[in-house]
Amino acid sequence: MNIFVASLDFGVQEDELRGAFESFGEVSSVKIVTDRETGRSKGFGFVEMPSDDEGNQAIEALNGSSLRGRDMAVKVARPQSERSNGGGYRGGGGGGGFRRDRY
Repeated sequence: MNIFVASLDFGVQEDELRGAFESFGEVSSVKIVTDRETGRSKGFGFVEMPSDDEGNQAIEALNGSSLRGRDMAVKVARPQSERSNGGGYRGGGGGGGFRRDRY
């Protein structure tokens, strides 16, 4: 089970997050997402637990609980295709095109 964890203190390390989840069962991986340029935590990450039962117990117990003084938001991670807007189109953009008939 892939679990999304948000509202993390920017100083939380992966081993700390792993420790919070290991009390509910085996943790196969932990990844705190960081900014590519600065390397600073973005305040969220993912925890992978092989057992859905243990993962659900961890979600129920840890959602809203405090780690380093911040209340974590913990829920089942959705696949990336479900998070994107309109089947892969990420929106945004605009501008950039030159139009001669503008004036």
